[in-house]
Amino acid sequence: MDLRLDLRLSQKLVMTPQLQQAIKLLQLSRLELQQNLAQQLVENPLLEDLALETQEEETVNTEEGSERGKENEAEGEGAGDSDEAQPAVKESEPLTSEEWDNILGNDWRPAQRDQIGTGDEEFPSYEQTLTKPASLEEHLEWQLRLSSLEGADRDIGRMIIGNLDEDGYLRVPLPELKEDAECSLEQLERVVQQIQTFDPPGVAAQDLAECLLIQLKFLRQDESGLEQTFPSGFSMEIVSSIIHNHLVDLQKKRYPVVAKALSITLDEVYDAVHLIEGLEPKPGRPFSIDSNSIIIPDVYVVKYEGEWVVLLNEDGLPRLRISPYYRRLLSNSGEDAGTTKTYLEEKLKGAQWIIRSIDQRNKTIVKVVTSLIKFQEAFLEKGIQYLRPLVLKQVADDVGMHESTISRVTTNKYVHCPQGILELKFFFNAGIQRADNRGEDMSSVTVREMIREMVGQEESANPLKDQEIVAKLKQKNILIARRTVAKYRAELHIASASQRKRIPT
Repeated sequence: MDLRLDLRLSQKLVMTPQLQQAIKLLQLSRLELQQNLAQQLVENPLLEDLALETQEEETVNTEEGSERGKENEAEGEGAGDSDEAQPAVKESEPLTSEEWDNILGNDWRPAQRDQIGTGDEEFPSYEQTLTKPASLEEHLEWQLRLSSLEGADRDIGRMIIGNLDEDGYLRVPLPELKEDAECSLEQLERVVQQIQTFDPPGVAAQDLAECLLIQLKFLRQDESGLEQTFPSGFSMEIVSSIIHNHLVDLQKKRYPVVAKALSITLDEVYDAVHLIEGLEPKPGRPFSIDSNSIIIPDVYVVKYEGEWVVLLNEDGLPRLRISPYYRRLLSNSGEDAGTTKTYLEEKLKGAQWIIRSIDQRNKTIVKVVTSLIKFQEAFLEKGIQYLRPLVLKQVADDVGMHESTISRVTTNKYVHCPQGILELKFFFNAGIQRADNRGEDMSSVTVREMIREMVGQEESANPLKDQEIVAKLKQKNILIARRTVAKYRAELHIASASQRKRIPT
């Protein structure tokens, strides 16, 4: 085989760095885009935020106006010193309140008079006025300091509190905890029992049964309250026995099995279940802090003069432009500028590409949302029951783009419409076949909502089974398998029929 050199022409697609950057900007969420643009403003001196420039100009104009106002006020005071402008005050007559107000102003206290016009600088910001609720660990440590535990026992108590999980359980085995505390097992158990007397009841338990028994012990101290709630023959020993030995039967609603095992009536089991249902299986739940994130929509969809309009939300995003100073500097620089001119030209190309990429990103989002409105107009008008099945290919063919581009556009983007704030991915869903084969398929989201409504309207003593839900949906000309109903029910966080069953009251 001979080695030789050949020249060949070929065409192939190459991802340039600029194209990669444009694709990256397209799939960023709103918060990520803000962070990315803020970094670009720091790294590229030729980029400027037009919004900040406008605010600085307004601030300068306001300061100049206030200085002019002070000068005019000073001139007015100087003119007011003349006898013609200021009437003479008679010493023989006392001054009225109106005359005192004219001389001293509405507030005669000099300390407060000097503070007028200082603005909101003296007031704390909104973030400084927010309060943070006490955590479970802080709440327990506060009780530990008030308890009778001292010295080594208090140190062990701090270690026990530090090993509690967010639900308030002590999941670490005591022998392992004993080695870390360097104490005897008896001393450790004594401190654990002391902490179990703290608020909330049930804290520092090692499993669910112990947690419920601790709370039951607290309830026994208020026998009068129990007598008002339960019948006179009610026995707390029955409740303890159910918690000790029949929690699994209780979870699966096998009440006759519990009644037969304990040789009691079904009504007594119902009374015990009512009491157990009032206990808290997770003592630390009231102290858990939920971090709710605020969703800011990327686009607004409103109806204006009978037509749907897509409005891009640009609030909070920097309005980029090329710096006029550096542009003049670049145009006025001669050929001898050297590396400085090369650097500025490189940054100028980068700034222009960023601005074009942001503009292209906005146009692409508006185009895709406009296409979604075309397919889902009935949903926007009438609600979830009219949501149509939709796939990425349909929108891609409509706007003339690739499916991967549509997927990037709809990732982590939100739209504000008459039905609420929804992710763009919400509009894409599978279809469920109709039994009569007439019309379009039913949206899977609509079927989920129908299942939710059926479960919400069922009888608590006789909940619907999955097969019964399938039969009800078939009556509405919706063909769906039982395993699909179970899948949708799990996605809606709806328990099975046996777990939804409630005892008669």
